[in-house]
Amino acid sequence: MKHLQQELVEIYAYQSAKEGKPYCGDSYYFIATEEYFLCVLADGLGSGRYAYEASSAVVEVVKDNINDDVETLMKRCNEVLAQKRGAAVAVLKVNFLTREFEYSCVGNIRFYLYTPTGKAIYPLPIRGFLSGRPQNIRTQRFLYEPNSKFLFHTDGFTVNNTKTLIKSCQSVETIANEIKNKQFSKEDDSTFIIGSLR
Repeated sequence: MKHLQQELVEIYAYQSAKEGKPYCGDSYYFIATEEYFLCVLADGLGSGRYAYEASSAVVEVVKDNINDDVETLMKRCNEVLAQKRGAAVAVLKVNFLTREFEYSCVGNIRFYLYTPTGKAIYPLPIRGFLSGRPQNIRTQRFLYEPNSKFLFHTDGFTVNNTKTLIKSCQSVETIANEIKNKQFSKEDDSTFIIGSLR
């Protein structure tokens, strides 16, 4: 499990390839600075090598353009997937100074954010996938409260009592371990990223 902890954010991420496959078709990347947290999660279509190549291309283009806004990053992701298999893609960028985040998703990646006061934020993705063809991109902006927790995951993840789990008083490390041990499917590539925003 990958872990990142800084003053304003704590993140845990875990992924597993489809049983019997040497490549995981999911890829992710995140980075935190003093001003922002940026994360991308990509699920290449299908599984195996070509799914991995598609999702990895998404991650690399985001790494190379971390200062772009979310809408621009999504457009770059779409462009880099031309002549590749295609991928579901989600990009999250959190501004620590304004306590605001931008989120955009095309495809079957799910995102949930819960605040300490009980508010739930669940941005709906656009159906389909990125493949280099003209694609509608929708970027949504939300404010968040200190100590909010979020989770996003690919479709290989089996969701059980997500709201109860994230709203609990448990640490994100405890929640991450519970998800890892109990809620993964071996029949698909699976990735989750869980975090706390202080």
